[in-house]
Amino acid sequence: MLATHHLRSLGQSVWLDQITRTLVRKGTLRKYMEQYGVTGLTSNPTIFDNAIKNSHDYDASIAEGVRQGLSGERLFLSLAIEDLRDAADLFRPTFEATNGADGWVSLEVSPELAYDTEATIQAAEALWHEAARPNLFIKIPGTPPGLPAIEESIFRGVPVNVTLLFSREHYLAAANAYMRGIERRIEAGLDPCVGSVASLFVSRWDKAVLGKVPERLRNRLGYAVALQTYRAYNELLSSDRWQRLAAKGARPQKLLWASTGTKDPAASDVLYVELLAAPQTINTMPEETLLAFVDHGKVGDPLPADGHGAEELLSEFAAVGIDVTALAERLQKEGAQAFQQSWRALLDRLSVRQAELRAAV
Repeated sequence: MLATHHLRSLGQSVWLDQITRTLVRKGTLRKYMEQYGVTGLTSNPTIFDNAIKNSHDYDASIAEGVRQGLSGERLFLSLAIEDLRDAADLFRPTFEATNGADGWVSLEVSPELAYDTEATIQAAEALWHEAARPNLFIKIPGTPPGLPAIEESIFRGVPVNVTLLFSREHYLAAANAYMRGIERRIEAGLDPCVGSVASLFVSRWDKAVLGKVPERLRNRLGYAVALQTYRAYNELLSSDRWQRLAAKGARPQKLLWASTGTKDPAASDVLYVELLAAPQTINTMPEETLLAFVDHGKVGDPLPADGHGAEELLSEFAAVGIDVTALAERLQKEGAQAFQQSWRALLDRLSVRQAELRAAV
């Protein structure tokens, strides 16, 4: 049995954290679905920036967008929506077979809106309707201003992938925003079945403390935070509040492990996939991590539902001077800034490509 199929047998979904036009249209994504059991896909500005930078696959669509008077953000979104519609269509049978529990793709609102609640709400709803696919998430960051945007978007029926979560506290805030949106839908007599996932970033923890902790704690902080968050996730799903919503037809907001590519060159390239095998979760992997895991990954015991060992491990980090709460806030701010930088680089790249295409006419 392939390691990815083993994960699926444990109840974990395997998603791909990658998209290019070639990947979708030349059969590679379908191969990953059929052979490796991939059942969903995530994207972000950096992924699209690399896709446009490293190929000319988008030139025809860029030229067409220019003819239509598109530029900047609107031009990029037209390209991204085109790719993600194609990917969503590939995953649509999975989405329907699982009654919406799997088979999703994700499109991000502009990272420039990470701290603008109302603009995020408006952008999320507009993108969702423009994409016109039931299995497409709109990614909204779990920043403090993003939380009311998540609640309102869920209330409006927009499926949300909550991104930039780094701690148990971040996760619980996002989960509460999701549930408030569902509760408001129930009060308004609306269908409570609106999809959502909560994406916890893992590897960035270990990168942040690399060289600052004893060797015995190297590449253990991301795992400890994930384990602590997994316990909170299971406790929430067994809570009276969630059970009441489930009884009304609400769908669980699954916990998704993000940033699972290994950052430490001295560590295993499948470290976070092997560590984070867990029922009722999702692991979205960079393409190189997926292929490495298929090649030589192994699945051991799943994460304990009660998070056993997390608090002891986190105490060890506290003992060597790591303030996990403060670091979580720093990582979220840095993550938002990194996405903004990637977004600006992407728009700059599009402007350059537009100029090149005009010059070639």
